[in-house]
Amino acid sequence: MLKDLGVQPYVFPMPVLMIATYGEDGKVDVMNMAWGGVCAENMVALNIDEDHKTSENIKKRGAFTLSVADVAHIEEADFFGIATGNKMEDKFERTGMHAVKSKHVDAPVIEEFPLTLECKVAECQHTAYGFRVLGEIVNVLADEKVLDEKGKVVPSRLNAFVFDQMRSGYYAVGEKVGQAWQSGAKLMKK
Repeated sequence: MLKDLGVQPYVFPMPVLMIATYGEDGKVDVMNMAWGGVCAENMVALNIDEDHKTSENIKKRGAFTLSVADVAHIEEADFFGIATGNKMEDKFERTGMHAVKSKHVDAPVIEEFPLTLECKVAECQHTAYGFRVLGEIVNVLADEKVLDEKGKVVPSRLNAFVFDQMRSGYYAVGEKVGQAWQSGAKLMKK
């Protein structure tokens, strides 16, 4: 039997994504974000509070990178969600991670994360529901170890994890349980 839980943001899984930007001083800033994701073939949407250092950087630089966090870097990824760049100047340095400048946008690429979308800001929106950034994906970088022989990303090799809003937990992702556009095909014949 279904039980009424009222209004809750219960969508599972929620991706754990890292937004990386440069500040005015050229310092790397990284933020853990779960409220957003792909919204079109070449677009992402970020729903973040406007008072974040990351929001300020995005508005000033017009660019950001969006990386998939992996289990090997869960401690750093979680820290990026706990610490604020507004109060901690050495936030990125504390993790010991490494960044290089993107070749396509004015934003850093965090070398340790296995998959990174390089994005330029298409639009910043102020809505009744908050601040939203729409970013156009201009390139995707992937560590060779997560690619198959045809150059396609293998999800299980990403070793990604997702966020559970119901219990504030992280869960590893990777087991394939079906094939899109085939698993339900037999129902088309009824």
